[in-house]
Amino acid sequence: MTERSCLSIVLAAGEGTRMKSDRSKVLHEVAGLPMVAHVVRAAAAAGSDRVALVVGRDAETVEAVATPHTANVTTYLQKERLGTAHAVLAAQEAIEEPADDILVLFGDTPLVRPDDLAAARMALSEGAAVAVMGFYTENPFGYGRLIEEDGQLVDIREEKDASFLEKQIQFCNGGLMAIAGEHALELLRGIGNDNAKGEYYLTDIVALARAEGHKVVAREIAFESVLGINNRVELAEAEAIWQRRTRHRMMVDGVTLMQPASVHFSWDTAIGQDTLVEPNVVFGPAVSIGRSVTIRAFSHIEGATVADSAEIGPFARLRPGAELADKAKVGNFCEVKKSRIGEGAKVNHLTYIGDAEIGARSNIGAGTVTCNYDGYAKHRTTIGEDVFVGTHTSLVAPVTIGPGAYVATGSVLTEDVPGDALAIARGRQVNKDGRGKILRERLQAQKQQKS
Repeated sequence: MTERSCLSIVLAAGEGTRMKSDRSKVLHEVAGLPMVAHVVRAAAAAGSDRVALVVGRDAETVEAVATPHTANVTTYLQKERLGTAHAVLAAQEAIEEPADDILVLFGDTPLVRPDDLAAARMALSEGAAVAVMGFYTENPFGYGRLIEEDGQLVDIREEKDASFLEKQIQFCNGGLMAIAGEHALELLRGIGNDNAKGEYYLTDIVALARAEGHKVVAREIAFESVLGINNRVELAEAEAIWQRRTRHRMMVDGVTLMQPASVHFSWDTAIGQDTLVEPNVVFGPAVSIGRSVTIRAFSHIEGATVADSAEIGPFARLRPGAELADKAKVGNFCEVKKSRIGEGAKVNHLTYIGDAEIGARSNIGAGTVTCNYDGYAKHRTTIGEDVFVGTHTSLVAPVTIGPGAYVATGSVLTEDVPGDALAIARGRQVNKDGRGKILRERLQAQKQQKS
C-alpha cells in the first residue's frame, strides 16, 4: 500500500463518563501506553502518512501522548458532540488535503491491528468508496447488523430498527471505516441529522454512498480488534487480551516463558532469543533484554538494558537507568538504579546499587549499600575491575575503588581506595574475659526486680 497516501482520523474527544475518572478515557493505559497512542501506532504501521486527532477533554495531554508515535499528527478540537460524522468533519481541513485513503478510527479501541487497517485500505484500492470493518459474534444483540447482497454492503441496521430476520445476522458493525479520499468530503457533508437525537451518524454514509452509485463493502475483523473501552472492567479485559497476544508473540519469537499467564509485559518490551523468563516477572516501560538471559521469578524490571547471557533474580528489582553488561549477575533481593554492572560482575544478594559504575568481574558482597543520597543531592560510586567488596559494606558516595582492590567485610568507606589496596574501615574487635557472664546476671536481676 506504500504507493497510496493515507490519512487516519482518530476520534478522541469523548467524555468517557463511564470510566469515572478525572482524566480523559483515551488517556487510560493498556500495557503502560495510553489507549489513543496504541491507535496512532497502529495507524502509522498501516501506512498512514498523516494522523488527524480529534480532541476534546484534556486536549493538550491527549496530543502530547499521541504525537511521539508518528511523524505527522495534527489536532482538531471538537467543540460540540453531534454524532460520529460531525466528529469526523471536525478534521475537515485535513480531509481537504489530497489522500487516496481515509481511515476513521476511535481512540478507545487500543487492540486494533495494523493488518486490519491494511485490509480496509486494500478494499479501497480495489474500487470501493467505503469499507466498513465488521465482526462475527454468536450474540449480536445490541449491535448494528451489516446487511450484504451479492458481496456488497447495502445497509447497517441498528438493533431497534432491525426486522426479525435481520436480527439473526451475526455479522456486526465494528465502527472502524475506510473512505476513498476522492469521495470523502462529498459523502460526509451529505449525511443529515433526520433522527430522534438530531445527530449526524457516520453509519449513514453506507446508504448515501450506494445512492450515489459507489461500491460499498464490509471486511471482517476480530471482535477484540474493535473492542471499545468504556469502563474499568473493559479496560482490564483489553489489558488481558493485549498481554495474551504479546506472550504468544514472545514465545513464537524464541523466548521461553515458564508460566506465561504470570508474566506482564509493557508495550515496548524487547527480549532476545533463548531468554528464559520464570513466573511472576513484571516488565515496566523501556526495557531491552538481550539473548540467552535468565530472569528468575518475582523480578521487576523497568527502564533497564540487559545484555546477553546476564542473570537476574529471583526477587530482583532493576529501576530506570540500570544497565547490565554481558554475563553480569544481579541476584536475589537486590535493587539496581541508574548504574552499570560490568561484564561478568556479580551483585548476588541483599544489595542496593544506585548511581554507580561497577567494573568487569567485580564481586559485590551481600548487604552492600551504595549510600548515594545525602538528603540534598545524589553522588556516584565508581568501582573498578576485579574488585572484591566484602559482606555488609557501606560505600558512602562520592567514592572510588580502584581496580583489583579488596574491601574488608563490614567496612564503611568514606574515602577512595587505590587499586590493589586492602581497605579496612571498621572498629577493632575487643574481647572482655568474663564480662558476658556478668552482663547476663545483671540483666536477669533487673528483669526479676521489674516483675
